[in-house]
Amino acid sequence: MRLLRRILVCTILKQDDIEYAIENTQVILAPERQIATFGNTSFEFHLISELMDRVDQVRIRTGRIEAERPKILSPEYFCRMMLEGFGEKAQEYVERLREQARQIAVLRYGFQFRKSGVTEKTVSASLQSVIDRTRRAVERAGDLNGAIIQGVDEAWEVCLLKFTIEMIERSAGENIGDFKRRGLI
Repeated sequence: MRLLRRILVCTILKQDDIEYAIENTQVILAPERQIATFGNTSFEFHLISELMDRVDQVRIRTGRIEAERPKILSPEYFCRMMLEGFGEKAQEYVERLREQARQIAVLRYGFQFRKSGVTEKTVSASLQSVIDRTRRAVERAGDLNGAIIQGVDEAWEVCLLKFTIEMIERSAGENIGDFKRRGLI
């Protein structure tokens, strides 16, 4: 979560708004599938939030998040990427690190968030009734990649980023295992 906080500090939201959104994001229904190791994965999300200035007014944002397949970054690639513009001494030091770190590999996850795919509507109902209704609809549709997230209206994108980072954390162990079983790391 530290990474998420650092990324978001650069936005127009205040630090308190970001902290509040992170602390008040709750995944009500997580996708059954994790991020696929050898292909792209798409998640449909329903982000539900109460409007702060109106009683029993709830906004539902629906859209898709696409996760590209994880890529392996080898120590050589990572070191080359880090050394752009550095001199000979730095090259020597990284070469020593490279020798020590032959077993290290980093997974890079790529997400594409397309706001054009997001729809939103505001309904007059209690937060819990909207959550329950949305859950029944997702379960009835049988969408294994559906997610329901309860979040904060003003900082809803922070809530969505928190969800994507949690998906990465949940998927990383299985993805690494898949790469190891295929001898790729």
